[in-house]
Amino acid sequence: MTIHQQIEALIAGQPEPKRADMQALHDRILKALPGIRLWYDSGVDERGKVVANPTIGYGLQVLQYAGGKTKDFFQIGMSGNTTGISVYILGLKDKKYLSDTYGENIGKASVTGYCIKFKKLADIDTEVLLEAILHGVKVTAV
Repeated sequence: MTIHQQIEALIAGQPEPKRADMQALHDRILKALPGIRLWYDSGVDERGKVVANPTIGYGLQVLQYAGGKTKDFFQIGMSGNTTGISVYILGLKDKKYLSDTYGENIGKASVTGYCIKFKKLADIDTEVLLEAILHGVKVTAV
């Protein structure tokens, strides 16, 4: 399967209303960031162990490890979780930035150092979420 087919299957496999919310958010991200690189992460590590929920990735950043090795990875991730949707904004240096900048205005969401988690799209201000996503893409761009 292509990345697009894997993403379509991941979204289609979600129960309603999460499926509709993930599709709407996916479409919104693609509209805001036309031509952005897409990724699909199955959540399974190289040993075949499930280590995370399957995730749709957007963008490209280069992660630098302490030993000097580098790895291409996505900037933004979106996945369904047991209670809703998680949006990951990866690579931010300041782990308080998301909560300090968007936490009060985003609505009914849990905001941590790199994750914005919410039950349904109607619970949050999607413009604030999109602003956080665009910021993450800007500051972690290659």
